[in-house]
Order: sequence, then structure tokens, then C-alpha cells
Amino acid sequence: MNVTIDKYSGFCFGVIHAIEVAERKLEEHSQLYCLGDIVHNGMEVKRLVDKGLKIITHEEFKQLHNCNVLIRAHGEPPETYKTALENNINLIDASCPIVLKLQSKIRKGYEEMLQKNGQIVIYGKLGHAEVNGLVGQTDNTAIVVDNDEDIEQINFSRPLRLYSQTTKSIDGLARIIEKINTKIKEVNNDKEIDFVSNDTICRQVSNRSSQLKEFSNNFEVIIFVSGKKSSNGMFLFDLCKSVNPHTYMVAEPAEINKDWFKCVENVGVCGATSTPMWLMEEIAGIIREF
Repeated sequence: MNVTIDKYSGFCFGVIHAIEVAERKLEEHSQLYCLGDIVHNGMEVKRLVDKGLKIITHEEFKQLHNCNVLIRAHGEPPETYKTALENNINLIDASCPIVLKLQSKIRKGYEEMLQKNGQIVIYGKLGHAEVNGLVGQTDNTAIVVDNDEDIEQINFSRPLRLYSQTTKSIDGLARIIEKINTKIKEVNNDKEIDFVSNDTICRQVSNRSSQLKEFSNNFEVIIFVSGKKSSNGMFLFDLCKSVNPHTYMVAEPAEINKDWFKCVENVGVCGATSTPMWLMEEIAGIIREF
């Protein structure tokens, strides 16, 4: 059986940076706190936990004093930095530079909208770690939208600025922009409203859509490796499955079903931006043994 791993799959730059920082700090200290899962992949989290990484919640974070805490690639809201100052916590900031740039952009947009009685709208998944950090730049006033129904929260008669979570799809953002423009025209009888949309999607992530479509079309069976908590993983898995119906998601080797490979000669293995290459290689190796 021929098993090929997609060379474009695996960690994005932001995740690679965060994990490198964590591993470097763990070499210096036997233990390191991390605010939330460092990456949405249970197998990679377990690997780092075994090295001494301790995952904590925001409530646990508030109880800490005089220690080191890692901020993962998703970034954090201003409240986290305030708590760190109050509790003498040394933050090791591994936030993705692209996310930090977006946070700054939203903060400036929010200050502008305050002067115009406007609104900040974020296209993203409510409760997602990155989105929580983005909403925090607006004193938690931003409106989060993820589908057509969500946009009904917007006041279409007031100025607004739209931004996107970095890992959302370009097509999804285009659809939201179109829906907002349509509603603005309907509500205001074609009167112009100050609406500016900002394409803040990370191209390293979004470009994988077309790459994975092409990859999935070249094999009889696709094994998509991803943690179940990864929103990027769920999106890319659905994309692969739309191209190749014989696409299966696994989070770990134990979930592989031997029956998927009966009378199959060519298998493709790919994954999300939160999927480690070592895990895809391990799974590919197991499949080759069938």
C-alpha cells in the first residue's frame, strides 16, 4: 500500500513558534504553566505535559503568584496582562505575531468607532481562544458572528468595522460581507453607511484549502489527522470530505479502522494547522503495516 503524507499539512508558523518557546523554557525549568491548551491537539499536548508543561484555566491563573506562565499562539485579552501585573506573574508571550497585529488593528478600530457611535464586528467562533483575545481589545463589546443568523445582532444604521478571526475561510468572510452589505441597503433605503470590512485571514492557513482539495483528489482514501477541538481541523476535514467521500478523521492511532483500507492501494494522510508532523508520520507508518 502506498501512503503519502501531505507536505503542506502540520503546524502553522504561530504554533511552531509557541511550541519551540515552550520546549526551550522546559529545558530551563522542570515545570511551566500554560494558559489553556498550547495547541488544539490532545496528542501534542500530552507530549508536552509529559515534559513538564502544566495546562491551567483562566480561573486557576488568577490564583497564581510569582511564577512563569506561557501565553499560547492564540493570544490573550488585556485582562490577562493586568492580572499578571497584579500577581507578579512573568508572562512568556508566544502569541502569534499575526494575531498580535490583528489585536492592535481591532483596538485602533474600536477607538475610532467610539468616536462615531459605531460597532466592531468579528467574524469568528464565539468562545474560541483567539476570538476571546480579539473581543477583549474592545472592552468586550464586539459583536461575534459566525453565520447568517448572527448578523441580526448588528445595528445596520450605525457605522461598523468588520474583522475576521485569522483561521476562518475566505469564502465564509466574503459571504458575511455580502450579507451585511445587503442588510445595510435594505435597512437604510440605499443610504450609505460607514462600513469597512478588513480581510484579516492568515494566508498561510487559508491557502491550505486549495492545496488540500487537490491532495484529497489524488487518493482512494484520505486520513485526516486532527484534534476534535480544532475549529480549523473541522473546517479542513469537511473540505477534504467534500472532494473525497472516503475521508476519515482520526485524533490518534487507536481510532484507525483497518476496514477503511480493504482493496485500497493509495492512501493520503493530511492534517490541520494544529496537527504535529510526528503524529501524521506515526499514523502513516501504522497504515503501511496493514
